[in-house]
Amino acid sequence: MTNLILHETAVAQWHALITEAEHTASITLPHELEGYLVLLLARFTEQSHLADAVMAIEYLQAQSIVGQLKFERLRDVADKCLLISGLFPQRAEHRRVKISYFVNLGQSAYDLLAHLKHASLAELFADLSQNFVSLMDVLLNCRQLPPQLLTPIQALELWADTQSQFALQALSKHTESEETLLFAESFDRKMD
Repeated sequence: MTNLILHETAVAQWHALITEAEHTASITLPHELEGYLVLLLARFTEQSHLADAVMAIEYLQAQSIVGQLKFERLRDVADKCLLISGLFPQRAEHRRVKISYFVNLGQSAYDLLAHLKHASLAELFADLSQNFVSLMDVLLNCRQLPPQLLTPIQALELWADTQSQFALQALSKHTESEETLLFAESFDRKMD
């Protein structure tokens, strides 16, 4: 059993959790992405309406807005997609969509943000888009739940769609054999 270590602030607590999850996932995030993830978690700690959001509608509405509000709405969509795919993947099943739906939508929103006129943040949002799956894998490891968090079908779909290492680990745990890896690789080749 792991000892619970409390830190002085919520940000420090989130940072410790992210650092531990990176270690567990064997992922080393660049400092900018790690910091963004920590601040994202701190920002959404108090918001309970995350589960009520309809991402596609918010995404489309954000595209029709201009200025700073467009930037904020797109960032919120991308951030929510990251949190849902990484912390609440079971929400995808409740909504009858694949987890990769949130991955693709989040990546797209971050990519759009990278192309807006906020040049100072363009590189950060491009990196968030490109590293979305790694960020999701870190969040999945934050939960400290067994890989059985994903059903076998969810694990297979998520791995085939995104090459998520957490999903591959979950898939292998469900079957406990090398045949899983061969099947997953064969499935991935067929999908291409």
